[in-house]
Amino acid sequence: MDQKIRQQLTQTIKSEGARLGFDMVGISKAEQLEPEARDLEQWLREGRHGSMGYMDTYFDKRTDPRKLVDGAKSVISVIHNYYPQAQDRQPSGSPKISTYAWGEDYHKVLKSKLYELFQFIQQAVGDELQGRVFVDSAPVMDKAWAKKSGLGWIGKHTNLIHPKRGSWFFIGEIILDLELDHDGPIKDYCGTCTRCIDACPTDALEPYQIDANKCISYLTIELRDEMPVEFQDKLEGWAYGCDICQQVCPWNRFSTPHPGGEFKPLFHIGMEPEAWEELDEAQFKRLRKKTAMERIKWDKMKDNLRWWKSS
Repeated sequence: MDQKIRQQLTQTIKSEGARLGFDMVGISKAEQLEPEARDLEQWLREGRHGSMGYMDTYFDKRTDPRKLVDGAKSVISVIHNYYPQAQDRQPSGSPKISTYAWGEDYHKVLKSKLYELFQFIQQAVGDELQGRVFVDSAPVMDKAWAKKSGLGWIGKHTNLIHPKRGSWFFIGEIILDLELDHDGPIKDYCGTCTRCIDACPTDALEPYQIDANKCISYLTIELRDEMPVEFQDKLEGWAYGCDICQQVCPWNRFSTPHPGGEFKPLFHIGMEPEAWEELDEAQFKRLRKKTAMERIKWDKMKDNLRWWKSS
């Protein structure tokens, strides 16, 4: 493809991504993730993934997008803001739900928009284009690709941070066999700050490293065993996920609220403590429907609520 045509197509794709509602679109070369692969291997060897056995599967695909899409040449990364409006908050004393699970299931929302973007690219270059769309749905290191494409740096809390937009973002990708102009990474601006590390009540964080075994998000969502005794009084009211490391990050002073729409808080975020105390399985299945909370079963949520009530 001619360089000028490639530049125009790259810019057209980014403009279409913005039209679809993505806050930023970045593009990187589809290639083996070298330092990330070594870091991931070490993290897994140390058992920091806890019981998330799926992190240890498809290692080659997780670190090389060409194993997911034959002949892949580019990874398109997108970020979508979910920072809430100032008036959107849970009632005082209610079990805390991580902000990403307040609105519609982001997997479905982002995938729908990414499929639209992929179809747009197909129409521009031809149906022979091969590619796949991902939103936490396959072994893809989404933060690594977002970093490589200049959408931010990975902070000490292991989340993606943009210097003018903060870190309250969902991330998605399109991997495709199309040569595009590639963006480059930006500088890490964490500096000497350790607020996220200092604020974590379970000491799950070290600089640029997280031990899932201690992370409140892992403990309240992924852990299938009984809550370890040493963490039962350190959950600080969280019943699904945790936002503490993002809440204290000084870069989030630049975060701006999303306009609403799909991520506007649903019914469960307005529930008073009394309603949560009386919640039963049938009610829980109804309120979690179409949200990211569909990830956990009632037995797990019931245990989380038990620790919330005892805190």
